Amino acid sequence: MVKNVIIKAKTALDIDRRIERVLKDLGNPEPPLDLEVVRELLELDLAYYTANDPGVLQEVVSKLTMAGKQVIARPSRILDAVRKWDLRALYIPDRKKILLDKDQPLLKHRWHEAHEVGHSLLPWHAGAMLGDNEHTLIPSCHEKLEAEANFAAGRLLFLRDRFAEECLAQDPSFDALKELKKTYGNTYTTTFWRGVETWGKELPILGLITDHPHVFQRGADFDPKYPCKHFIQSSAFAAKFSTTRETDVFDQVVSYCRGNKAGPLGEADVVLTDDNGDDHVFHFESFSFHHQTLTLGVYQAPYKRLVAVA
Repeated sequence: MVKNVIIKAKTALDIDRRIERVLKDLGNPEPPLDLEVVRELLELDLAYYTANDPGVLQEVVSKLTMAGKQVIARPSRILDAVRKWDLRALYIPDRKKILLDKDQPLLKHRWHEAHEVGHSLLPWHAGAMLGDNEHTLIPSCHEKLEAEANFAAGRLLFLRDRFAEECLAQDPSFDALKELKKTYGNTYTTTFWRGVETWGKELPILGLITDHPHVFQRGADFDPKYPCKHFIQSSAFAAKFSTTRETDVFDQVVSYCRGNKAGPLGEADVVLTDDNGDDHVFHFESFSFHHQTLTLGVYQAPYKRLVAVA
């Protein structure tokens, strides 16, 4: 499955307090947040590498020295981590340095940088950044650390409760997300993700990030067993619909989506079954942004079966 990891409430509160301190030290800035100012405050350095060119990454690693001595005990560990996890960015605690893959689209640099800032703010991540021990190499542990850094990045880039207040003042919709994207200067994907999580604390909401669902628009590498890049479950959705499968939801999306390459692809009421076996109605709408499709599913009501009376 590609479902997002729901982090523990206590951990989320700890992370949020650290983000609150950063924003307070910055004077509670207006959106969009300037990450260069954040790095200056935290005394973080930024450099670039090219994942497609091992020589460039090796050169960056070789420069990570202090007083003529190698900072990292085993520099090859950085190269191993990049290859193992297919990293697009990484944080090196020893040198307080963030490395970004410059081959990634510029629009993604902002999120990747904020994600690594998140790692830098969480002291319990320091020993796990490069797979320092067997425990941190376990996929479930890696996913947990990434989820925590994502949470920190989201709270930072969306200015904590300010985004939540503006988001909750509007009904869940793509129109609302487009306005919030403009205000906070982040991508549609990250704004969509934060919107699903914010709107979905009390109301079950899910979000899908996929390639185009229409059969005539799918790429050659489409895998019907894993049709979603991300299956975003809000906390309220995860609590009641944890057994919902991405393939079943994707099939529902396929049933109503049109074949146009960009723009609105369609909408429909979809019935999903909760963990108790009861059916519920969600309203789905899908929007294609050329390179990917976002689908928003919002809870409506319990499903009422119509019984014919003779």
